[in-house]
Amino acid sequence: MIVLELDMVEIDNCTSCGGIWLDSGELEQLFGNEQKAKRLINAFNPAANIKENIHKCPICLKKMDKIKTSESQDPVIIDRCPKLHGLWFDKNELHRLLSENALDKNHKIVKVLSEMFHHDNEVK
Repeated sequence: MIVLELDMVEIDNCTSCGGIWLDSGELEQLFGNEQKAKRLINAFNPAANIKENIHKCPICLKKMDKIKTSESQDPVIIDRCPKLHGLWFDKNELHRLLSENALDKNHKIVKVLSEMFHHDNEVK
């Protein structure tokens, strides 16, 4: 993984798979509000019977939980540390989550990610 930084926000990016790790502090910086970040981490429900790669939390090394981001027919499935250290997004999941669920009404997070990755199509 490499650490990308822009506007004082660090994002851990896996150069092999394109995944993104956002720890609770990075989410707080992106949202500009600790309570919003905590609500996001706690907001999602467990996803059952998901056949995706299993990720371990980069902080505590515990197996992360698969969580669904909505009750729609095709929710974004992401990974959450069981100790709430942060969230793992496989390639394109963060952008899809932000655009579909309107979590980023001012488009600040999409803008930061786009600038970090230099191309809008790399974070979609």
